[in-house]
Amino acid sequence: MTSTSFRVLPALAGAVLAVVGLLAGCGATPAEEPVTDWITRTAVPLDSVVPGPEPADLAPLAGSIGDARIVGLGESTHGVAEEITLKHRVLRLLVEQLGFRSVAWEDDWTLGLEINKFLRTGSGSVEELVSRMSPQWQSREVTDVLRWLRAFNSDRVDQVQFVGVEYYATPAQAYDTLDTYVGRVAPERLPALRDHLAAIRPAGTNIYEHIQRYAGVPDKQPHVDHAQQAHDIVDALPHGPADREHQLAVHTAAQIVSFHRHYQLSDADGLGYRDEHAAQNLRWWTELTGDRTVYWAASPHTANAPQLRISGPPGPDMRFASAGSHLRRWYGPQYRSIGCTVGHGAANLGPGQDAVLPEPGSDRFERPLRDAGLTTFALDLRAPAPPAVREWLDSPATFRGLPDHGPDGVIDGGAPAQWFDVIVHHQIATPTTPAT
Repeated sequence: MTSTSFRVLPALAGAVLAVVGLLAGCGATPAEEPVTDWITRTAVPLDSVVPGPEPADLAPLAGSIGDARIVGLGESTHGVAEEITLKHRVLRLLVEQLGFRSVAWEDDWTLGLEINKFLRTGSGSVEELVSRMSPQWQSREVTDVLRWLRAFNSDRVDQVQFVGVEYYATPAQAYDTLDTYVGRVAPERLPALRDHLAAIRPAGTNIYEHIQRYAGVPDKQPHVDHAQQAHDIVDALPHGPADREHQLAVHTAAQIVSFHRHYQLSDADGLGYRDEHAAQNLRWWTELTGDRTVYWAASPHTANAPQLRISGPPGPDMRFASAGSHLRRWYGPQYRSIGCTVGHGAANLGPGQDAVLPEPGSDRFERPLRDAGLTTFALDLRAPAPPAVREWLDSPATFRGLPDHGPDGVIDGGAPAQWFDVIVHHQIATPTTPAT
């Protein structure tokens, strides 16, 4: 994850992949022998990073998840094949054995509706859908996740649903959805709706070019007002108490409002606004469906990190409360945070670009994970631990910063045991394979 992927600035038009070097270290406490010994004794070795049936080695994770309503599946670094496939393995456990029936993804709400239709009916092409996901998800490994979900759903009544929880790249299709809905249920309100939407509708098919244009508008309040008034028209239409179509239309209109308000904010304020609204979208979907939900995103979003800081001198710090911290505040222990980590290797940054992930230094959180003598394992950070280990887990941590911030970049703002309930670790990272 790069710095621009957090700010969601117009620079996203360059389709820069998000790669974050997270969970590389705890700077407060050096790697100590008691910590490494505790990891070796406590961790559950995993047989493989390759998804497959009957994941018996993952069975202990079921106890760690318990009766959680929502489970965050975070990845420390976008573009690492093993983190995606390990998350895929955990997802299968959650779906097949624990009955989770919604997957909330760090991607656009509007596209999520199309992916949901594909997973439930087989309509459309998974390759075409993946090609329209955010750049960091355009890999064969993610394609395999969606293919598996479709195969799981193909002969079931209790199907898995898919929802996108992001608004920051809301495309023209969202506007079309509102036009179609209002034109069918209240055609007399369609002219007023169209007046508002015409003033703010994205031009062209490249949403990032539209973001650049909108970012250059000096006074964005009229755009926000048009978006809000379009939302209010849809919200006020007659409907029953359980009218699912109306609920989805109103939520689509809300994403258009969020889009325009986000880019009205400063970069700093936009960071917190984004994660708060991603969490709100996820909570709305979970309550609407009644499902147990998996939250698939980068660890800076899924972690319970209310005071997250990303620093990359000489640029300004990025500070925000993560979506996971909102979910923990609302759901308490019924929100569980699982973070995938790697030791060293490389991550895919985009076509023809890889980033080196170096060995963790002696002051880093991953150092004792590396020294534990296990290739792949799961570690419950809430397990009983001696005082020296508990201090290490509960001490403020300094994590490796974003790759584009260089050696002076850091991520901090909390302790490992605060951010994560469970770590799933693999030693060697290799880049994801592009989907095409």
